[in-house]
Amino acid sequence: MRIRVRQRPRGRRTALRTGVPLTTLALAVAGCGASVTPGATTTSLRNTVATQGTSTPGATSPTPSPTGTATAHTAPMATATSCTDQILAGMTTAQRVGQLFMGGVNAAKPDQAQLRILRDNHVGSVMLTGRSSAGTAATRKIVDGFRGQADRVGGKQVGLVVATDQEGGKVQVLNGPGFSAMPNGVTQGKKSTTMLRAEAAIWAQQLKRAGVDLNLAPVADVVPASLGTRNIPIGSFQREYGNTPGPVTSHTGAFAAGFKQSGVMTTLKHFPGLGQVIGNTDTTANVVDSVTTSTSASLDPFKSGIQAGSPFVMVSSATYNKIDAQHIAAFSPTVIGQLLRGQMGFKGVVISDDIGNAVAVRSFTPAQRALNFTSAGGDMILTVRPDVIPAMAQAIQTRMGQDASYRAKIDDSVRRILDAKHNAGLLQCS
Repeated sequence: MRIRVRQRPRGRRTALRTGVPLTTLALAVAGCGASVTPGATTTSLRNTVATQGTSTPGATSPTPSPTGTATAHTAPMATATSCTDQILAGMTTAQRVGQLFMGGVNAAKPDQAQLRILRDNHVGSVMLTGRSSAGTAATRKIVDGFRGQADRVGGKQVGLVVATDQEGGKVQVLNGPGFSAMPNGVTQGKKSTTMLRAEAAIWAQQLKRAGVDLNLAPVADVVPASLGTRNIPIGSFQREYGNTPGPVTSHTGAFAAGFKQSGVMTTLKHFPGLGQVIGNTDTTANVVDSVTTSTSASLDPFKSGIQAGSPFVMVSSATYNKIDAQHIAAFSPTVIGQLLRGQMGFKGVVISDDIGNAVAVRSFTPAQRALNFTSAGGDMILTVRPDVIPAMAQAIQTRMGQDASYRAKIDDSVRRILDAKHNAGLLQCS
C-alpha cells in the first residue's frame, strides 16, 4: 500500500448491518486530518506485515495451540474452537465470504458509498486509512459509531476487527491528542529491546483507547546497508529496524511483545520480505526479488515472530524468482502453502498487502485477484478500495458453489479469522 507522509498536526470502518443511517455515520467520521503521500498520489499507506500474538481484553495473552488454533490462557482450547464452529455453522455463504475482507475507510473523509459497500457485503474487518489528527477520544467515537453494525449470527455479534498502519515515522495514520509521535523504524531499532517493548506497550494502549484491535506492523523486512534508501518501499522511508537479520528479529519481537502485553494484535510484514527490491508494489508493476530463497537468513524475523505466536502475517505482492518465479507472493501456493504454512509452521491469518489499488496487481481483474489469493492459501483480502469488494466477493461465492474443495478452503480461512476474533474478545458465544 502507498505510504503517506505523516504531517505534523495542523493543528473505518464499515457500516455493517443495522439501521443506523449512513448519513449519520458519515457525519460521525468527520473531523479527521488529511494525508499526503510522499512525492506521489494520495492513497493510504501500505506495504505491511506483522508479528506477535493477541490478547483477549481483560485476560492473559494467548498462545498457539498444538493444532494451530490460538487460544487464551483463561479458557481451554476447546472453547475457541467450539465458539468458532458454532458461529461458522450459523453463517450464510455471503456472511462467510464477508469475513475474508478488510476494507479501507478513509479516517478523514469516509463517504456513504464506501460505508454502504462494506455493510452490504458483510465485510468483517476495517482498516482506517489516510491520516487523522483527531486524537484518541475522537477516533474512538468514530469507531464506536460503526462497531455496532457488525453482522449477527444466532443472536451473537461477530465483532469487527478494526486495524490501521501505526508503525511510526512517516507511517502513522492516527495522530493528535492522546497519540505519541512514534519514531521511525530505524530510530526504534537503535533503542534497547527493553525500552522498545515498554514504549510499544504504551503505543498499543493508545490504539486500544481509540478502539483499534490490530496494528498492521511491525515491519520484518531486512534492508541491506548496500541498498539503503534505494529500496523504495522500506529503506526510503526508514521503516526498517536494521540492515541485518539480528536486530530486525530482536526489535520486531520487542515491538510485537509490547503490543501483545497491551492487548492489541500485530501483523508481521511483508512476507517473505521487501528488503531486497527496488520498486514499491503500490506504485510499480513487476517488482522482483532475485536474491531471497526459502532458506535466507532474512526470513529469521518472520520465523521468530511466528514462533512467538503472531496472529497475522502479511504477504507481499512482489515476485521472488528463487522461490516461485511464476507468481507474485500473494498468489503463490509455494510462498503461502509450502513456505509460510509448511516450512514456517504458521497457523494464523494470512492477510494480503493491498490488492485493491496496488499497481502490482492491476493486470488482474478484481475477481482474479480474489480467486488467486484465496486459492493460494490466503485468508484475508486487504483492499483500500471498497468498490472492488462486490466483484471479488461474487467471484468467491461462485467458485464455492462450483468446487467443494475450494469451499472447504474458504471455510478454513473463515475459521482462522473467527479464531483470531475470539482470542481478541471480538467473538462471544456465551
